[in-house]
Amino acid sequence: MASPSTAIAEPRNPAILLLGQIFFIARVVLLLLHLMSSLILHGIWRIFGKTSPWPRYFLGGLAWLSGVRPKHIGTPVTTNVFYVSNHVSWVDIPTLSGETGCTFIAKGTLDDIPIVGWLCRLNNTIFVAREDRLGVSKQIDMIRAAIDGHQPVTIFPEGTTHDAQSLLPFKPSLFQVLSPPPRPMLVQPVYLNYGPKTPQMAWLGDESAIRNFWRLLSRIRPLEAKIHFLQPFDPAELGDRKAISAEVRSRIGLALESGRQQGLHL
Repeated sequence: MASPSTAIAEPRNPAILLLGQIFFIARVVLLLLHLMSSLILHGIWRIFGKTSPWPRYFLGGLAWLSGVRPKHIGTPVTTNVFYVSNHVSWVDIPTLSGETGCTFIAKGTLDDIPIVGWLCRLNNTIFVAREDRLGVSKQIDMIRAAIDGHQPVTIFPEGTTHDAQSLLPFKPSLFQVLSPPPRPMLVQPVYLNYGPKTPQMAWLGDESAIRNFWRLLSRIRPLEAKIHFLQPFDPAELGDRKAISAEVRSRIGLALESGRQQGLHL
């Protein structure tokens, strides 16, 4: 496992540092322009009562402007699907949503962050408090309602970001929504990695949000986000939420181990 010092190492060459600062400023300016144009176009779509594609386009553009170039491996299920992915960085969210149009099940604390919470709501993000065990039933109802809206839903069952050198224990409680699913649908496990740079992309617990944002947006070279869409399965055939969670973890774990053997994390 990469140490925090390895994951957040920064270049010391003054020329590279200066170039990184220029890239950071340019990316922030472009992101602000992209945000404003997306909001204007989103508003126009809403005025005319049309389903707006702009939250998805904004998130996809956010990933691209952050220097991430998505690459599909495998075939994504596009309708009646529940995605389950490992979690490396905040960049996972715009990358996956830009590619699939999905919404997310996210920590309730995100809703309290100015602008971020509002943007999440535009994409129909489902906010849950994982520590609120008494409120799980209500949260399951919220997720079931979101699934009925026919927008793909993605969950990060590890509950936090990490360096993706292994999988953290899965939290199976929210898989209850699939036991049974509200309508016939498939679960598709997703394994996401950034090649050899995966540990450097990780947002570890001892790193502030501002430092992480600076570190990722001051990168000079773009990098590839490999999105492995693994073999989907019917959750109704397993029934129990713990069995569904274990099946997903097994499939993502096998993909991670295969990636390790191919040198993706060296």
